[in-house]
Amino acid sequence: MQRHSIPTATFRTFKASQYVEAVEYTKTCGHKVVLKASGLAAGKGVLIPETQEEVESGLREILIDQAFGAAGNEVVIEECLNGPEISVLAFSDGYTIVPLPAAQDHKRIGEGDTGLNTGGMGAYAPAPVATQEIMQRIQTEVLQPTIDGMRREGYPFVGMLFTGLMLTETGPKVLEYNVRFGDPETEALMLLLSDTTDLAKVLLACAERHLDSVKIATKPGFAVCVILASEGYPSSYPKGRSISFPTLSSSDTVIFHAGTAIDKNDNSKVVTAGGRVLGVTAFGSSIEEALKKAYAAVDGVEFDGKTYRRDIAHRALKNISTPAKGLTYAQAGVSVDAGNALVETIKPFIKNTRRPGADGTIGGFGGVFDLKGAGLGEDTMLVAGTDGVGTKLRIALESGIHDTVGIDLVAMSVNDLIVQGAEPLFFLDYYGCSRLDVNVAASVIKGIAQGCVASGCALIGGETAEMPGMYATGDYDLAGFAVGAVSRSLLLPKLSEMKPGDVLIGLSSSGVHSNGFSLIRKIMALHNLTTSSPCPWPSETRYTTLGQALLEPTALYVLQLLPLCKKGMIKGLSHITGGGFVENIPRMLPKGLGCEVDVTSWELPAVFKWLKTAGNVEPKEMARTFN
Repeated sequence: MQRHSIPTATFRTFKASQYVEAVEYTKTCGHKVVLKASGLAAGKGVLIPETQEEVESGLREILIDQAFGAAGNEVVIEECLNGPEISVLAFSDGYTIVPLPAAQDHKRIGEGDTGLNTGGMGAYAPAPVATQEIMQRIQTEVLQPTIDGMRREGYPFVGMLFTGLMLTETGPKVLEYNVRFGDPETEALMLLLSDTTDLAKVLLACAERHLDSVKIATKPGFAVCVILASEGYPSSYPKGRSISFPTLSSSDTVIFHAGTAIDKNDNSKVVTAGGRVLGVTAFGSSIEEALKKAYAAVDGVEFDGKTYRRDIAHRALKNISTPAKGLTYAQAGVSVDAGNALVETIKPFIKNTRRPGADGTIGGFGGVFDLKGAGLGEDTMLVAGTDGVGTKLRIALESGIHDTVGIDLVAMSVNDLIVQGAEPLFFLDYYGCSRLDVNVAASVIKGIAQGCVASGCALIGGETAEMPGMYATGDYDLAGFAVGAVSRSLLLPKLSEMKPGDVLIGLSSSGVHSNGFSLIRKIMALHNLTTSSPCPWPSETRYTTLGQALLEPTALYVLQLLPLCKKGMIKGLSHITGGGFVENIPRMLPKGLGCEVDVTSWELPAVFKWLKTAGNVEPKEMARTFN
């Protein structure tokens, strides 16, 4: 989820041997926690402790006492989120994912959501809290990124994806995934399928990878499932108690069997054989009508110790009678709190970029640079530049690697300054996104700060814009702005001093800098390669994937060239960016003066050899595209 920017709670995992570390983490993480046995635990492997004592007891129960068996070999400690929970079941063929209406279940055994957790004591659908807008956000922010991410990483998912979500004030967040039809939600959802929807055809379309060719429709109305459980559930319970059933007069009511069996002594009778015995389910035009039908059928079922909740769908009924809360900016998709958290997170990175003329602090309405404090005289000229990273960002997004593109962003601007002889003084950034992920943004800005430090310039401010609807979910864009200074006499290029016979010197690149990535991505698609594919050319051992290799940051040339510029030893410099060699070298030359580049004087780096061969790219096209 982190790699694909899918919203979820902060979490850490600990193995059974890490009980002490797990306890220490819960004491220092700064938020209330939920404990989850990592494996399957029959719907009961989740603990919600209220006190630190209960936290430690729960960890001991899962990791040491193995109360949930092998499911407790590892525990997930999650941030405890607040808000209504919903379950979304969705069909997937690995490319397309189609959700059914959201359902809400009742986990606690007792009415009013009290008592022990169970596998579910009832459910209803559609859940009124899951509005059309929320379902659209779930589709674009959770479901589609999940399916796309799994496919890109080589594990396309085909089947039923069961996603548990919490609707927080800042939007839906994933609590868990299951890969199955889950009950009691499924029972209710089955009664919502329209008469024109053929479930068998839908399942076959998933398996054959053409889900977009079939229609999945639901009928208007509501469905409710009430679970009838054995006495004592979810603890120990008796089995073998005889069950009698009512005669159902309408197809709007269905009794699904769960923990039942044929009586060994009388095969005409059905007996209890599990904790959750039956799922009594009914459909109605309103939630009240569906409840009335379901409980009428519940009253007709008889077995000793029949246990059930009489308040199924109480949250939906409460929502009907309770006025809606006023809207907030966060509900519109913009989190002021996340923005503030980002500022606090990046302050140490900014401080590291201090230099004469800038104090390394942010928070004002504008960044300030003191020319006098930097020791710059009256003959000083300011040089400004702005740039982005282009579609190299798409490689970063698909790889889930965000700490290098910030260096690229700085390099693209400050390299444009140094080729004019200017010393970079300060830098500002722009970060635009649909939904602000503090961890991702902080990683990007950490890279920006690293680039500034490596160029000797200060990061004095920036803009973070959260704009729902303007960017695709999980995407972000970057722009950088740099200002440098140079004495008038040292400004490059020195066109009047250039003459035939001057020497052209090339400085090595770090790989593909920040241009040509649209062509690179086209070549990747041609060979069915993803960012998680093994690097297809010989590379250093630190590159295990194609994405990692392509995200090698743009080389920074400032500290390498600035001393020579200040001594007046260079007549001109060219930054090889968009347009490659053939368009950028002439930009530093006077009219009437050309140059020759001996391409045999250095060995073409492996990445460019591969691109040339894999894309069948002509040499001239290589020279006008790449660095």
